[in-house]
Amino acid sequence: MYYVLLTILILDCLLLALVVLLQAGQGGGLASMGGGTTDMVVGGRQAANLMTKMTWWCGGIFLTLSLILAIMAPRHLGRTSSELEQRLRQPTAPTALPSSLPITPAAPQTTAPAAGTNPAVQSATPTATPAPAPKKPAQ
Repeated sequence: MYYVLLTILILDCLLLALVVLLQAGQGGGLASMGGGTTDMVVGGRQAANLMTKMTWWCGGIFLTLSLILAIMAPRHLGRTSSELEQRLRQPTAPTALPSSLPITPAAPQTTAPAAGTNPAVQSATPTATPAPAPKKPAQ
């Protein structure tokens, strides 16, 4: 059934291409070539309506068959999913983040930054605090 629909799709593609090329557009198209007898048979007002209808029908058949074949293809070819879909479904182990930099909380800023300086840079630099004096042991 798949190959029958595929064959019909290919024939429809060829017919659609032929019908589109035979239409007389702004430049006359292929329908105007060949002398006066072609205008009587292919050209003219009635042929424009016929060619337009054939274009719409061939285009609709092409889209319908393409959709049907796209749905049938994975089952017909024996695949349920592509390699990419299978790789995406596989669970991956979480990677550990490097701990080369210690994370320390920034000290709150008590003074206003000077004009023209970036407050984020100032708050990120640690300020030196004096160490408490050692207590003398009780005697």
